[in-house]
Amino acid sequence: MADAKPRPYKQVTRAQAQQRTREALLDAALDEFTGGRWQKVSLQALAARAGVTKQTLLRHFGSKEGLLMQALMRGATEIYEQRWSAPTGDVPGAIDNLIDHYEAWGERSLRVGSWLDSGPPTLANLSQGARQIHYDWVEYAFGPWLERLEERARERCRAALIALCDVHTWWLLSSDLGLPRSEVHAILTTAVERLLGAQRSG
Repeated sequence: MADAKPRPYKQVTRAQAQQRTREALLDAALDEFTGGRWQKVSLQALAARAGVTKQTLLRHFGSKEGLLMQALMRGATEIYEQRWSAPTGDVPGAIDNLIDHYEAWGERSLRVGSWLDSGPPTLANLSQGARQIHYDWVEYAFGPWLERLEERARERCRAALIALCDVHTWWLLSSDLGLPRSEVHAILTTAVERLLGAQRSG
């Protein structure tokens, strides 16, 4: 008598296919969201971008809002893992990590940041969370220098580092001024090293 249970390899293949479907839907949602088209895009269009049906989308995520939340959570996880791969106590290495992040996410971050004051509470919370990740990253990457300073000097130096490493600074250098990555890296590295050196000599 034939075994009615699905064979293990079929179960694995099915699970892999479902995961690919989920990833495709999450990619489509994030692209539409960060492109500023989320309010207008339909479930049908999102599903079509991923090569599946609307019913498949709903089966995986339940609703358009459910899809968006999962997409944003995945994006936040990817950003956190990438940024916390930066070396600690290594200014050029930290700037490399920073530019890698901005080249992948910078333009999207600028759009999300614009929702802080004008968007719905969910988006405002997302934007504030993204800013907090940046603040925490500054303390992580440059902690060995900040820890040596007295409280008042530490707060000033931290604020200056946050500004120097902000996405708007990167955008100004790379987009507005059109500088190549090597120049952006050199400028940011020099500025940060001089700031930290001034704190040490002071």
